[in-house]
Amino acid sequence: MEKNTILLGDVLEMLKTLPSDSVDLGITSPPYNKQGQGGPIVKSVVYDEFDDILPEDEYQKQQVEVLNELWRVIKPGGSFFYNHRCRWEGGIMIHPMEWLLKSKWNVKQEIIWNRKITGNLRGWRFWQIDERIYWLYKPDKSKVGKELKSIHARMSSIWEIMPENNNPHPAPFPLDIPVRILLSIFDEDKNKVVIDPYIGSGTVGVAAKLFGCDYLGIDISKAYIEMAYNRIEDFEKFRETYNKEFEKHVITGKTYKERKMEKLSE
Repeated sequence: MEKNTILLGDVLEMLKTLPSDSVDLGITSPPYNKQGQGGPIVKSVVYDEFDDILPEDEYQKQQVEVLNELWRVIKPGGSFFYNHRCRWEGGIMIHPMEWLLKSKWNVKQEIIWNRKITGNLRGWRFWQIDERIYWLYKPDKSKVGKELKSIHARMSSIWEIMPENNNPHPAPFPLDIPVRILLSIFDEDKNKVVIDPYIGSGTVGVAAKLFGCDYLGIDISKAYIEMAYNRIEDFEKFRETYNKEFEKHVITGKTYKERKMEKLSE
């Protein structure tokens, strides 16, 4: 398996070419199947080489198949972080758990990504400023995996991160998210490989280069792959974002667990 490369093609077919138990971690944000929904205020997401308008049952079936291939590719004891959101069709909410629980993965944690802003200005429901990041786990001998080190466990399950602004991709993924994941899961171990099966503009690859580990990506668009390679090659320009996130993991102070244990011992 060649590292630090992006495969061109259908995500499911490309995943099938990868060896089993060969990748340490995965991070992605797939197309949301928004059915071209937009309106006078919110523009619909238009991808190069892809229409985000599958029938919902077909979309969910596809996502389960992709997730199961990723489960095969990622090593036992490895994790996959999957960004998605609650959507509505005909006024009925569609929750990502509807298909995540049909996959082989164990859902270890649901993280709320507080984007703080939204483009939805209509009044038929409260403003949807949150998305979800699911920490999925492939068991080895442990059913839940190793605990996070205390310096990383200081993070709460609500991540307040602004969306990406200066990015030409139609659905950009903030660099802060994959950087936080790599720092928390890999800690100081750089001898790792992270995969993004919908790599888009290459943000996960940028995070990998900043952290010092290897990456592997997949995308169906030649234009996006070129964009991704350009951003990854110029990764040092994103060092400030990495450093700001890194500082959050090395701050002095005690975790909630440490304070609780001290209080019990008094």
